[in-house]
Amino acid sequence: MSVQEIGKQLVAHCRAGTEAEALATLYAPDVVSVEAADAGNGREVQGIDAIRGKHEWWAENFEVHGGSVSDPMPHGDDRFAVIFGIDATHKASGTRETMDEVGVYHVKDGKIVREEFFYPVG
Repeated sequence: MSVQEIGKQLVAHCRAGTEAEALATLYAPDVVSVEAADAGNGREVQGIDAIRGKHEWWAENFEVHGGSVSDPMPHGDDRFAVIFGIDATHKASGTRETMDEVGVYHVKDGKIVREEFFYPVG
């Protein structure tokens, strides 16, 4: 599967709310995920289960009101980027925020092996 095809499938899953299926089908078992900032659990995790844990943490801590997912933007044969728009409320504080986030996905042997997220910090 090409980088463009993987990107299109990831975007389709994100738009449909089926991220768990994306993890099961598009990601390498030893994938690495890197955040721009440490939200208390470290910036980097490795493995599908660790990424599932990040998704669970997000769902426990934020109520998502809406958002957007751009089409994938390929960069050569091994990377693509996606821009996410997020409208969410932090459950503990009640603070609602909108933000943009860029995800850069690295692909090897037809699977996502690394994801990096860029967003305003501070």
